[in-house]
Amino acid sequence: MDFSLPDEFRMLKEQMRRFVNTQIIPHERESLEDCDELKPEWKNKFVAGAKELGIWMLEVPEEYGGVGLSLVGRAVVWQELARTVGLPSRGETITGPTVRHILYSLTGDMKEKYLLPVLRGEKRSCFAQTEPDAGSDPGGMRTTAVRDGDHYVINGTKRFISGADKADFMQLMAATDRSKGSHGGISCFIVDMDTPGVKLGARYQTMMGDAPWEIVLDNVRIPVSHRVGEEGDGFKLAQKWLGAGRVKHGARALGVAERCLELATSYAKQRETFGKRLSERQGIQWKLADIYIELEAARLLVFQAASKLDAGEDARTDAYVCKYFADEMAFRAADVCMQIHGGMGLTTDLPIEKMWRQQRSYRITEGASEVMQMVIARHVLKTYG
Repeated sequence: MDFSLPDEFRMLKEQMRRFVNTQIIPHERESLEDCDELKPEWKNKFVAGAKELGIWMLEVPEEYGGVGLSLVGRAVVWQELARTVGLPSRGETITGPTVRHILYSLTGDMKEKYLLPVLRGEKRSCFAQTEPDAGSDPGGMRTTAVRDGDHYVINGTKRFISGADKADFMQLMAATDRSKGSHGGISCFIVDMDTPGVKLGARYQTMMGDAPWEIVLDNVRIPVSHRVGEEGDGFKLAQKWLGAGRVKHGARALGVAERCLELATSYAKQRETFGKRLSERQGIQWKLADIYIELEAARLLVFQAASKLDAGEDARTDAYVCKYFADEMAFRAADVCMQIHGGMGLTTDLPIEKMWRQQRSYRITEGASEVMQMVIARHVLKTYG
């Protein structure tokens, strides 16, 4: 059994490491605007670098002009890009559009009107599922879509929707049969942001610097043709994207933890207190050892999940495990790194405080750690009982 990366991915990893170390990290304190967006001049520069490396359209299938890289290959790229805080932590990317599986499910005129313009960079989309009373539990969704002849009438409120202010349309999840919850009661719709009855509500400034929106839908009428798939297929469509999304979380956590280990080790070798370098103190050595051990364990979990998904296996539990373990591990790594740096770790002169905030955020977003544990526990009770 070979646990090493194939040669082509080792080469890709080396190229990505050089790119991040030489082109992004030296400018990571100046590259971002407020709300975690790249300044235009730096975006152009980084995108040019991504195209030169051959990772532009990274997450787009070959049939649509993308790279068509396997999930293992994408995990390599995500890991290396996460080593810097000079890129947005979510949303905007330098590797091309991130398109959820839902848009690839469109057919005919809908594909021409929505998917292809997103791939060409002509339109932007947002994903609207989370609500005030339905975050980790989509079965509690209160936004409803009621059939009215050849239209649906949608009412409700969505919350924490990233990029809503810049989106041309949203991929909206709404309950078409609340009695069924997430098991056939949720449908997906394409809704143009300029549709009458759609308006932006509150904006939430977060600890990460991004500012997601509330979207209010008041008697919004859309044609039945704007439903994606069959009625009740919404949650199933979203689930197809979540496996890769959780591997992405895990891969990014690897990059964060590795950078934190590098920073902490380097500083511990330099910093002297009470006549000794920090690196000579057992208490510090054990902290560094623990980070390394957990990082190596997380690496195996992430690439195991990616490999299984690439092979078409049912790897839902593997994806839950890798997101939970890697995100928690990277938060501990950032916390230890900050502690070792002392007061300097709290300053914005170093990337540590942003990595700490990022990983604190990731323990909640796109599947809270407790939800991951709950689903993993179900698997354990079913398998080992």
